[in-house]
Amino acid sequence: MTFIANNSADSIELCDRKLDPLKTATGVYVTVHGHFYQPPRENPYLNAIERQPSAYPFHDWNERIHHECYRPNAFARVVNDRGEVVGIVNNFEYLSFNIGPTLMSWLENYDIEVYQRIIEGDRKSCDRLNGHGNAIAQVYNHIILPLANRRDKYTQIRWGKEDFRKRFGRDPEGMWLAETAVDYATLTALIDEGIRFIVLAPTQAERCRPFSTEDDPEPEWHEVGGGQIDPTRPYRCFIDDGRYIDIFFYDGPISGDMGFDDVLQSSDCFAARIGQAVKGDRRQSQLISVATDGETFGHHKKGTEKCIAYACAVEFLRRDWTVTNFAHYLSLTPPTWEVVLKPVTAWSCSHGVDRWQDDCGCGGGGEWHQQWRRPLRDALDWLRDELVKVYEETGRKFFKDPWLARDEYIQVILDRSTDKVEQFLSRHQNHQLASAEKTDALRLLEMQRHALLMYTSCGWFFEELSRPEGVQILRYAARALELAGEIAGVRLEEEFVRRLALAPSNLDRYRDGAEVYRQLVVSAQISTKQVAAHYAISSLFTNYQEQQRIYCYDAQQLDYHKQYMGALTLAVGQVRLVSEMTWEEGHFVFAVLHLGGWDFHCCIQPFSGRLAYTQLKEQLFETLKQASAAQIVLAMSELFDDRSFSLQHLFVEERHRIMQQLAENTKKHLDRVYTQVYRDNYNILVAFQRDELPVPVELQMAAEIALSHRCSTTVTELERAADDPQAILNYLAELVAIATEAEGLRCQLKIPEAKKTLEQLILRYLWQLLHESDPTTLEADIQRLVRTIEVGKQLRVGLSLDRAQELYYHYLYEQIVPNYFQNERSQEAACRWTASQLCPLLGLGQELGIDVSPWL
Repeated sequence: MTFIANNSADSIELCDRKLDPLKTATGVYVTVHGHFYQPPRENPYLNAIERQPSAYPFHDWNERIHHECYRPNAFARVVNDRGEVVGIVNNFEYLSFNIGPTLMSWLENYDIEVYQRIIEGDRKSCDRLNGHGNAIAQVYNHIILPLANRRDKYTQIRWGKEDFRKRFGRDPEGMWLAETAVDYATLTALIDEGIRFIVLAPTQAERCRPFSTEDDPEPEWHEVGGGQIDPTRPYRCFIDDGRYIDIFFYDGPISGDMGFDDVLQSSDCFAARIGQAVKGDRRQSQLISVATDGETFGHHKKGTEKCIAYACAVEFLRRDWTVTNFAHYLSLTPPTWEVVLKPVTAWSCSHGVDRWQDDCGCGGGGEWHQQWRRPLRDALDWLRDELVKVYEETGRKFFKDPWLARDEYIQVILDRSTDKVEQFLSRHQNHQLASAEKTDALRLLEMQRHALLMYTSCGWFFEELSRPEGVQILRYAARALELAGEIAGVRLEEEFVRRLALAPSNLDRYRDGAEVYRQLVVSAQISTKQVAAHYAISSLFTNYQEQQRIYCYDAQQLDYHKQYMGALTLAVGQVRLVSEMTWEEGHFVFAVLHLGGWDFHCCIQPFSGRLAYTQLKEQLFETLKQASAAQIVLAMSELFDDRSFSLQHLFVEERHRIMQQLAENTKKHLDRVYTQVYRDNYNILVAFQRDELPVPVELQMAAEIALSHRCSTTVTELERAADDPQAILNYLAELVAIATEAEGLRCQLKIPEAKKTLEQLILRYLWQLLHESDPTTLEADIQRLVRTIEVGKQLRVGLSLDRAQELYYHYLYEQIVPNYFQNERSQEAACRWTASQLCPLLGLGQELGIDVSPWL
């Protein structure tokens, strides 16, 4: 089943289409491939992404691109000429795609609904295309395989396969190579691992010819090194031992136009451009395949996910083209041509793979050089080889086969539950491991994981080493270095930094890679002691449970006591921290003093016994009775080691939260002051506006702050009103009054949280209306919902109704249409709504921007 246009100019419906092209190769097939990928951004010590200011107003770039691309493609709109939604398409059901495993891991935790839509899209494509799903695997963390050593090649492929298998429930048929970088050693590894096909750029082929036949046992080779290969057919590439892998070459010109031209401005334009590539030579079948970054659809080119949705679900079918994927087409049309590849190539570098090892000019920033690339590559290769020695020597103490253990460590990465880790260790251990040995075994494997992550291709892709991508791979290297030191006592950092000094930066403030490492990597390293300090300081503002998750640590509160003395607050306690990644434990005693405002003094030390802890706690609280900050700080210094922690040592997220809390009292005071100024000068403000004179900045600011504060307070009260209909209407009326007042005074309301709150309320009201409310109160419930939407528009908060649209659209087609318009025998008792109630219910759809005209 798929979408096709009906007789109405502005709506679409579901309709069966002929399935013959899905079973027999005939006609034109179209494959649009999206390479969905983001570099891993997690802090290596916390396994979490920290706030990235450049992604504002979002928390980080993953979150921003998810909002602009991943979710819109999972719920792509098809709209009519009035802008009303006539269809919601899961583009992953039609796109051929790969999604980076590290990105999929993030999606699974951040938005399970989108994650499941991606899985569902692949499953539905399997059902439609004879068991061949749209998803293909990807090498695990996007390393350039031709530059990897043999072991890393295989681990990357095996991790990518296992990640795919766990998520999609089937073995991958194809695999996407990072930057499509390939050489014959890479092909050998792919063949060894059972990968049937890959996708490359047309410029990566050197020559091709048809298979030999009895009539033509030695067909002529065609030189296609300039990108002239015919991309409408699959090819077979043989290696020395006669084995082979099949290869698809995407259409280069169309793919380039998708990324850098305007062919995605409409589905008609897109289809017309694809139509230009169709061969008119009467061949039985042909494949027009295009490939680009998946983020093109919505992030790089806003709104283009709608073009993809309509093109795949409607426009291509109108032209009698079959939407397929590479695996399905390969099952219908095995290769009849063979191809020889250029020795070492990639799609984004015209110099082979020099973009990831040399100053080749690709990805350059004008006058900036990339002379840092080779020294960076050399330094990491040196470190990798030194870590191999550590891993092999130490790994033999724990594992029957250390390298097999590394290959299968992906099972732990995908599920770090205690049972899974124990099963993994039991399977690979060469003797019964003690608790400390288990920790060291996991440290070793984490060392190797970070040694792979430090080769993520993005670190070399751009023009400067000190960019976030370069810093990120150095942070992985630093974590690997640290783990090697903890496990084997080897000290590799000094030599590694010396080698980084050979990598010149384009920026004077860094000078070279060594300085980048010192300023941007070492400063971001986090010890378990710092995690304990984070816990201690934040405990003054958070009521922690006895068991609490702190990033990738389980924190167990063993004792905690807090006392106030005037402006001073003192907390003393014990906490046990256990790393989810390595099972490393730390049992700490802490004391934290809040002197008021921004001043904190925190001390941490390992737990040394109950008696020592009891005496420490008693002494500190006895000193607190003197109400002297100086005496408390002095006592803490005597009882703990010299180092202390302050607010600045908190992790960024928590620091910002506490800063907001500390500023709250000042903000409340200022809100009251500005509100009074606004009230006292309201008539003056009106007079200035009436006579069209410039309003004094001080008065205008007072008005905006006062009205914004009043609005934020009212929205908070609206949220708390829960199920009190009259209170809700009163608060909505107040918000309308505020919006009117602000508009009259030309005030820009600064209410960033109001948008999110109103969207959540609209979604909640709609859910209650459709699934829980009393049908007799339908009109009142609809009025409340519509009123909330109108308020959001009047406040000009940029209200998004996407999720409400999705909820209503699903209910419309799952409940209303089948029960009331398609089922003539439906019993009145089985229907939630009466016939007279359907009209206002459908009218609500209009308010939400859904096309309900066929049923009104």
